[in-house]
Amino acid sequence: MDKGISKELTRIVLVISFIILTGSTFAQISIGNDLSRISYDSPTEYTVGGIEVEGVEYLDENVIIMLSDIEVGKRIKIPGDEITGAIRRLWEQGLFDNISIVASEIKGNTIYLKIILHERPRLSKFSFSGIRKAEADDIREKINLSRGDVVTDHLIIRTKNIIRDFYSGKGYLNSEVQISEKPDKRNLNFVDLSINIKKNKKVKIKEINIYGTKELSIDAVKASMKETKARGVFNPLDSLGPFVVDVVSDIVTLKFKNIGDDFVNYYKDNIRVNIFKGSKYIKSNYKDDLNNIIAKYNKKGYRDAHIVLDSVYKIDNENLGIDIYIDEGNKYYFRNITWVGNKVYNSLFLSSVLGIRPGDVYNLELLETNLQYNPAGFDVSSLYMNNGYLFFNATPVETYVGNDSIDLEIRIFEGKQARIKNVSVKGNTKTNDHVVIRELRTRPGQLFSREDVIRTTRELANLRYFDPETITPNINPDPVDGTVDIEYEVEETSADQVELSGGWGYGRIIGTLGLSFNNFSVKNIFNGKAWRPIPSGDGQKLSLRFQTYGKDYLSWSVSFTEPWLGGRKPNALTVSYYHSIYSNGLPTYDTLRSSFVIDGITVGIGKRLTWPDDFFTLYQGINMQLYRLQNYATIFYIGDGNGTYNNFSYEIIFGRNSIDQPIYPRRGSDISLGLELTPPYSLFSDKDYTQIGDNEKYKWIEYHKWKFKAYWYFELMEKLVFTTKFRFGYLGYYNSDLGVTPFERFYLGGDGLSGTNNFDGREIVSMRGYTNESITPFFYQNRNIGGTVYTRYTLELRYPLSLNPSSTIYALTFVEAGNSWLGSQGFDPFDMKRAAGFGVRVFLPMFGMLGLDWAYGFDPIYGIPSANGSHFHFSLNQSLD
Repeated sequence: MDKGISKELTRIVLVISFIILTGSTFAQISIGNDLSRISYDSPTEYTVGGIEVEGVEYLDENVIIMLSDIEVGKRIKIPGDEITGAIRRLWEQGLFDNISIVASEIKGNTIYLKIILHERPRLSKFSFSGIRKAEADDIREKINLSRGDVVTDHLIIRTKNIIRDFYSGKGYLNSEVQISEKPDKRNLNFVDLSINIKKNKKVKIKEINIYGTKELSIDAVKASMKETKARGVFNPLDSLGPFVVDVVSDIVTLKFKNIGDDFVNYYKDNIRVNIFKGSKYIKSNYKDDLNNIIAKYNKKGYRDAHIVLDSVYKIDNENLGIDIYIDEGNKYYFRNITWVGNKVYNSLFLSSVLGIRPGDVYNLELLETNLQYNPAGFDVSSLYMNNGYLFFNATPVETYVGNDSIDLEIRIFEGKQARIKNVSVKGNTKTNDHVVIRELRTRPGQLFSREDVIRTTRELANLRYFDPETITPNINPDPVDGTVDIEYEVEETSADQVELSGGWGYGRIIGTLGLSFNNFSVKNIFNGKAWRPIPSGDGQKLSLRFQTYGKDYLSWSVSFTEPWLGGRKPNALTVSYYHSIYSNGLPTYDTLRSSFVIDGITVGIGKRLTWPDDFFTLYQGINMQLYRLQNYATIFYIGDGNGTYNNFSYEIIFGRNSIDQPIYPRRGSDISLGLELTPPYSLFSDKDYTQIGDNEKYKWIEYHKWKFKAYWYFELMEKLVFTTKFRFGYLGYYNSDLGVTPFERFYLGGDGLSGTNNFDGREIVSMRGYTNESITPFFYQNRNIGGTVYTRYTLELRYPLSLNPSSTIYALTFVEAGNSWLGSQGFDPFDMKRAAGFGVRVFLPMFGMLGLDWAYGFDPIYGIPSANGSHFHFSLNQSLD
């Protein structure tokens, strides 16, 4: 080799590359045309003199060098594992599609390296095809792709899997996802992803076959599978031939055509017609349902029951089949139950709380419920934990299992009583601390009580400032010093409401604007920084309402409530004022003007009681109304349509409210008994009320008005709530010569919305399936006199469609019965107008509870053919309750 060539080789470049070609890798090492200094048999050791990085736009060069694990001053062999390892480590980051390490210069035993990289493309944007926009929006949130993400094989595979899982959960088990890349012409090394989705047809569960059942019916086993259902109606008696299904009350009757008049009756609990549950297959739900089958057996005493084998198989492209093989085992009974380690409570008392006796069927679920936590009653754990024993633990141990009997030894660790050290609230970004703290039933220094924690959660939910579904008490015990910290985690929701509506009354459209600020702060009214958009956070309530249909009718009201008067006790002060004017629109100086002006003010105090228990409340209030009539006899049928009427009354309401939350209560009750009465003016007067006119007779309105309400809520199964409601009202008098006042009467029927009709203090009571106020005495004669007694019964079944605090939605079905009478002599609690129907409720924080019901009234109303039958009813803020 001549010297000229040797000089050219002073610019020798050593290239070590890691190239991916069709799934294989190899490294190529060369120094120009001279391979004399590189020997694979005898690698040469160099000291790294410097490292450069080339081809990187979005990554830090120092990070690349660190990831390579090659640093200046380090001695490496070439060829050697250091270079190969550096390339491998960089490749594992998934950020590059080409990696080369170049020796830019060699000086003696010192080598200078250059890492040359080609970054993978980054995401510019992505789009969907083959699906609806709503589905695309849902998927967009799940795949969580953002501009600038590195488009790797992992990203593509992960995105496909998320989309397939999304559609599998909806029953599309054969969905196909194709993702293609297209270079973004406007941005170098950026690509657009096109995600094409083909859902294909839903795959349904066509059949579920149960094998091995002896003690439990196939129907009962299938019924225990809450989410995994076969499509259509299953027929366990195919061998008996075709049949007709008849449903009456709680009985399903199957009449088989091939066997004459024989009937086979099954309770609905055992015969399941798949109407409400889909027949889609979701793997996680299916696994849970296998556990539900075993839990069902355990509940019936079959302690050893287990799934021997199960298989899910494809019948065709649209149908799956499921086979489940069960070994039931023997049925067991409790024999002897002994207690060990208990000192605070004796064994006899603990056994009575446990509620399980020798000879009872072995029920593991009942044992755990009565031992650990029973939401519907009392349990052993609550007995201890409500008395401070936070560290209590009870472990049931089977000491004998034989034939059909089981002996239990329940080992108790009582521990020492724990006292509350710190109590805090987290998440109240809008509501002030003192508003939340005053509702807490758990205070530092108290013995820990699980009951107090549950009650505090309820109280926070009933404030309506927080999402009741996300209120979480975090219990942090310290066994060393016997204390516990409690943190209540809350999530603020909008408490304020806006009512903006149009209705129909008096033959014209009525406009209403209402504002309710339910977490108001009076003290911050003059603090400009607190207006966001209004001063709030102190738990006070300010309501404003305006209603009109033009110059003929105008009504406005204002109400303020301070729930903790003085800030020390939960004594709620409410002050309200309202003004209404009805007229024929003529100016005040016109002698033909007709008007009815009402002014009213109410001052009331509500108090929480501690006896009989602390769910009880007592409200007392003073009400004053002034009615001024001028030429109004055409509408108001008392007197000559002129004069002034005064209503001064005292009101007292004794109630008990234990519902767990106000928007969608699942358990508890709301019961109240109210009495409103005026002074008995006529008893202190020597006037002959049989001889004087109505203007004088009713100048000072007198009455006593009784109202009773009882609502109960029962959670039959998770979220499914059964509600019973009863309402009763009675309006009485003091003086038989005077009789019952024409004011304050009851009007039953329709949606319960008062509109402009509440001009004489009347109480509008809803009754679905009938037109407004139609179930009122003599309403058919257009005599606006009202009823003095009414009663209404309601049964409802509710199920939530959404419990999101921004829009709580639930569906309901109901039966209802009620009536009203003029005078107690005609009162008959069994003479009812009946109705049934279904509806939906939507709670929007800004607008309150909105409702739409359809109902059918079964009983005709005398003189009003259209009063009953099919009717739709709209409600605002539970006017249909």
